[in-house]
Amino acid sequence: MEVVKCMGLNIEMEVVEVYSVEYSELVQLSSSSNDEKMIGSIIESLGPTGSGLIAITGVSYASNLRSQLLPLARKLALLTPHTRNRILKEHNLGSDVPLKNPDRSVSSFAMKLEYDNAPELNKSPSTSRVDCLLHSEENSDHIKRESYDMEFRNLGSIFKVLGFFMMELGLCLARICDRAIGGNELEQSLLESCVAKGRLIHYHSSLDGLLLKEAERSIGTGKRRANIKRAEGCLAMNGKKSSEGSDSNSISHDDKSSGIHSNLWQQWHYDYGIFTVLTAPFFMLPSYSETTKTGDLFPESCYDECPSPIGHTCLQIYDPNKKRVLLVKAPPDSFIIQVGESADIISRGKLRATLHSVHRPVKFENLSRETFVVFLQPAWTKTFSMTDPPHANTMFNDQCSLASDDEQRLGHDNYKISCEIQKIVPPLSSRLKDGMTFAEFSRETTKQYYGGSGLQSNR
Repeated sequence: MEVVKCMGLNIEMEVVEVYSVEYSELVQLSSSSNDEKMIGSIIESLGPTGSGLIAITGVSYASNLRSQLLPLARKLALLTPHTRNRILKEHNLGSDVPLKNPDRSVSSFAMKLEYDNAPELNKSPSTSRVDCLLHSEENSDHIKRESYDMEFRNLGSIFKVLGFFMMELGLCLARICDRAIGGNELEQSLLESCVAKGRLIHYHSSLDGLLLKEAERSIGTGKRRANIKRAEGCLAMNGKKSSEGSDSNSISHDDKSSGIHSNLWQQWHYDYGIFTVLTAPFFMLPSYSETTKTGDLFPESCYDECPSPIGHTCLQIYDPNKKRVLLVKAPPDSFIIQVGESADIISRGKLRATLHSVHRPVKFENLSRETFVVFLQPAWTKTFSMTDPPHANTMFNDQCSLASDDEQRLGHDNYKISCEIQKIVPPLSSRLKDGMTFAEFSRETTKQYYGGSGLQSNR
């Protein structure tokens, strides 16, 4: 158990270990293996009584790509807008968050990944093959670059290679689920979509927020350098306390909000695709040594990768069976696969969509989090049938109608949190209608979460 601050309450939350499968076993199960016991364990973990998550381990070359890509998220986030835009354009990347907003709590860099290109890139996932792919872009580039550009020379290549590998993980899992459920609707739905979306995400620390605001206010290089050094000095001692686990309040981009919003990097939601494949996150903390304080700009060496200081991924899920929030722990180099609402619908409730958020530890205000996510979805024209309706959200949506004795059994704090989450997450029944296409479902879903036309461009 871990005590986590939520809605001003100190809540005791259980840390759960994700069910893990070796990559070699996943591939074997998806092709010819008849290991009914392991297949049953996977379906149980992804089904109505499980967490809706599994972790894939034992992929050394992909883990190496992960270690190269994830640190670039923070570096991209803190570049000047002009330099960042140029680098993103060079690597065919965009963003689905307003990067000009210095108050943002995340920076996200996205690219569409087409299935037609995936087989060629993943045909031979050897180290030499990957190295060849990563250097192809560099070898063909004869343009003289500035020194900081060299850090990003393989950004697009690594993004695509790792993204295609993660798409293949999702396809393997879809085949396994189809064998257990019957038919091949999950795999076919993924292939018919022709495209997935990759997203490199930096979850900002408090220091990142201050640096962005100071840079925004500064005019001229000299003033910017002075302000950055001032920001560093102001946070140096506080950063030391944070890394030691002090009880100082988080200076977050959510300061103006209250309650359930105040301790989250990302709000409670369901992913509405089939599977979400994500890397286990990197965590970074500043190191305030005397040598780093003498630097001109805040040196990159000041931020060091570290094991999770809280002992879990900061991903948290709501378990409708236990009727409480659980913190997710996974192997450091693993890839986590999470069930989305489309898989819940297509499987008619045999797979369970995962209600989740990203927790922001208040005791580590200068901790940043880096991850890479690939969203696998059906084709926009995929039609959903409600002949046998899924029960994805029904247990959760009934949560706040519990009788008083149930409330006492759960504990008032957990009951209160459950009710607050329900206010934020629109029930599936209000968003899904029989005969609705995936495009219509996704539009209605984003509309109910964010309002307006249902487009997430302003979020």
